[in-house]
Amino acid sequence: MGDRVSGRPAVVLLSGGLDSATVLAIAREQGFEPCALSFRYGQRHVHELTAADVVARSQGVAKHVVAEIDLRQFGGSALTADIDVPKGRTAGEMAHGIPITYVPARNTVFLSFALAWAETLGASDIFIGVNALDYSGYPDCRPEYIAAFEAMANLATQAGVEGTQRLKIHAPLIALSKEQIIREGLRLGVDYGQTSSCYDPGADGRPCGGCDSCLLRAKGFAEAGVRDPLLARFGMN
Repeated sequence: MGDRVSGRPAVVLLSGGLDSATVLAIAREQGFEPCALSFRYGQRHVHELTAADVVARSQGVAKHVVAEIDLRQFGGSALTADIDVPKGRTAGEMAHGIPITYVPARNTVFLSFALAWAETLGASDIFIGVNALDYSGYPDCRPEYIAAFEAMANLATQAGVEGTQRLKIHAPLIALSKEQIIREGLRLGVDYGQTSSCYDPGADGRPCGGCDSCLLRAKGFAEAGVRDPLLARFGMN
């Protein structure tokens, strides 16, 4: 299948955020040749794609594809519709229910694209930065969802049916706290100043500081005892 790379390929879903940048570094450490897959899906925080490009280049990925889809046609999320992004929520509020920043079926869509590319690459491995602790309200970040998608994926491709490929979906962050994720990334040399986590950033990528993602990121850096280099970049406390 024509799009192979020279090393042991793996498709890595790369949003440009803290988690996905860490997962990319983990895939590299495990000996894979990462092929990064990002999405322009109509997200309001499209600046994350600028971050994804910088992260991919700095970590030396073999290939980086930005797939174009438009989930604004469906809406249903503060990230893809004219709905305010919640700000200043407490940890208790974040832990209750499914947040309005959940994009319906987003990880299913993303993993389906990753599955298609993995088959053309001859890759048996997909990495995704889902986390079930900080984002427990997201139904497509749970271990049982990842296991179910992996089982489905091995029934859905020519390579799986013919027995030439057994796909594995790696979710190495799924049971880690944000503090643990940051510590692992720092050990691997991830430059978190290159990443973008904010759901409602300024045009230059300046984080809002109040959305769920910004608050969880701040909590993780505080617990790790490290200053967030992204805030330092923008002269923020």
